[in-house]
Amino acid sequence: MRIAVAGATGTIGTLTTAALERAGHEVAGISRSLGVDLTTGAGLDAALTGVAAVVDVTSSNATDRDEAVGFFGTATRHLLAAEERAGVRHHVLLSIVGLDRVEGNAHYAGKREQERLVAAGPVPWTIVPATQFHDFAAMVASWTEQDGVATIAPLLVQPIAPADVADVLAEVAVGRPQGRYADLAGPEPQDLVDMARRTDQARGRSVRLVPTWSGIFDPAMAGDVLLPGPDARIAPTTFDQWLAGQTP
Repeated sequence: MRIAVAGATGTIGTLTTAALERAGHEVAGISRSLGVDLTTGAGLDAALTGVAAVVDVTSSNATDRDEAVGFFGTATRHLLAAEERAGVRHHVLLSIVGLDRVEGNAHYAGKREQERLVAAGPVPWTIVPATQFHDFAAMVASWTEQDGVATIAPLLVQPIAPADVADVLAEVAVGRPQGRYADLAGPEPQDLVDMARRTDQARGRSVRLVPTWSGIFDPAMAGDVLLPGPDARIAPTTFDQWLAGQTP
């Protein structure tokens, strides 16, 4: 089967491409560096020639709500329109667990718009909501780190290994459209501050972490807001197992 991966050169895109290729599928990569621009639609028709399914793992670093909604909206409209022209039979979207329970976050607002367009669009779809990745805590801390000190919100999450997410996306892409898929999560809840501390230790870094709600995450995301539902699909890789692969 020929399957396109939008966001193919990012972490999840690279892993998803590898998972699909291991299963014997042909992958068409969609990213600006590969000559396909979702914000303009340039190169999409050629990239989707002969494609049966598309896996969308695109992301945005926008911190402004309007900018995030604009990016995801524009990219998704271009992608869905090109898929309809190409006769694509399945659109698979990677999304986020708890999306509808968080109002103030710009990225979440953009992802909600993306989900809305996919669900109302012309291509049969599956939306796969996943929890935060195992490297999320260290990434969040890096955004504010200065002179060996970083602020980080004390979120409760149930993190998942990026490779596990990619394996599920590859599995879903070759099957029938399922609408909204079960929440996808790792095996164990974790505290984001502790995750960041342990990741830094595993990587041989010394960073003083200051727990606070004063950053981009607010108390509306506290408690079990970001945790998966009771019928979640639990991926196998624990945070400890992932940490074992993090070396200085």
